[in-house]
Amino acid sequence: MEAEFFAEHMLLLANKSGTGDIHILPENNHYSIYFRQNGKLIQNFYLDLHEGKKLISYFKYLSNMDMGEHRKPQSGATSFLLSEKEVSLRFSILSNFRTEESLVIRLIEKQAYGENEYSIFFKDHLKKIEKLVNYKSGLILFSGPVDSGKTSIMYHLVKGKLEKENLQVITVEDPVEINEPLFLQTQVNRRIGITYEVLLKQCLRHHPDIIIIGEIRDEETANIAVRAALTGHLVLASVHAKNTAGVITRMMELGVSENLLRQTLTGIVFQKLVPRYCELCKEECQVICNHIPLFNKRAILFEVQTGKKLNNSFKKVGSEDKITAPIHSQFNQILRKAYVYGYISEDTYTKYAIP
Repeated sequence: MEAEFFAEHMLLLANKSGTGDIHILPENNHYSIYFRQNGKLIQNFYLDLHEGKKLISYFKYLSNMDMGEHRKPQSGATSFLLSEKEVSLRFSILSNFRTEESLVIRLIEKQAYGENEYSIFFKDHLKKIEKLVNYKSGLILFSGPVDSGKTSIMYHLVKGKLEKENLQVITVEDPVEINEPLFLQTQVNRRIGITYEVLLKQCLRHHPDIIIIGEIRDEETANIAVRAALTGHLVLASVHAKNTAGVITRMMELGVSENLLRQTLTGIVFQKLVPRYCELCKEECQVICNHIPLFNKRAILFEVQTGKKLNNSFKKVGSEDKITAPIHSQFNQILRKAYVYGYISEDTYTKYAIP
C-alpha cells in the first residue's frame, strides 16, 4: 500500500460522507480506521500494523511533526485540496503503553456561508436569538459540544444583520471554518505569536461594530470580550460548558465578576446537534439511508436564556442550595418536547438528556 495514495483516498471518502474526524487506532495486531459521522464512530478500514504506522508517519511528515518521536503526544496541522476544495486538517497523536501511535484527524472544510446549513427543530427559538443580535452592544455567549453548529449559527445571525445595515464585522478564530467575504476574518497562529489575546486587542483598535470570537479559552480573552461589550461593541463568542448555568460559572472561573457579567451578558444560547427520527429506519436516520439528506440527519436543539430566565440562571449559580436549583431542566424539557412531537426517538431522548 502506498501511504500517499491511500491517505488521499481516505480523506476524499471522509469528506464526501460528511465525516467530522477520522480515528486511526491500534487494536491487537492491526489498525482500525473509524469515521465519526453524525456523532457516531463507524469503522471503515483495517490496516496491518506496518501499513498503519506508514500512514501515521506520512501524516506526521505532512504536518511537520517529529517523525522520530513515538512516545510523546504531538499535534500538528496542514491543508489538503480535496475535490477542488481546501480542507484544513488538525492532527493529534497519542501513544499507548506499547508505544503504538494513534492518530485523530479533524477535517475542517472552509466552506462558503450557507453550504451544509443545519436544520433546526424549533424555529421560534432561533427568532429569540435573532432578537438578541438587534442590540447595538452586549455579549451573547454560545455553548454546546464540539461540532454542534455554534460557528454556523453565529455567522447566520450576523449575516442577517448585515443585510439590513452596513457594519464592520471582525472574527477571531482558530481556525477560520467558513469563508465570508463581508467579514474581516482573522486567524490565530501561535507559532508566530498571534494569539486570541493579541488579535482581540488589535480588534478593539480597529473600531468594529461586531466581534465574533471562536472560543473563550483563558482569562485574558474572557476579560477582553467583556470589555469590548462594555465599550459599545456587540460580541458573539463560544465557551465550553455543560449547560447555560455552566456558562456563567465558567466565565466567573475565568476571572469575570458577576457584576460585570450582569452588565454585559444579554443572552446565553446552549445547543446540541440531535439525530432526527427516520420513518424508514424507525430510529435515528442511518448514514446509508437516503430518506433524509446527509447534512440534515441531525438538527439543532436550542436552549435560550435571556431576560428573566437569564436572571434566574444567575440566582441558581449563586444559590447555596444547589438541590433546589434544577439547572438542567429546561433543556431536557425542550428535548422532551422534540420527542413528544415525534422529531426524535426515545433512545435519542435518553441519550442526549443532560443528567
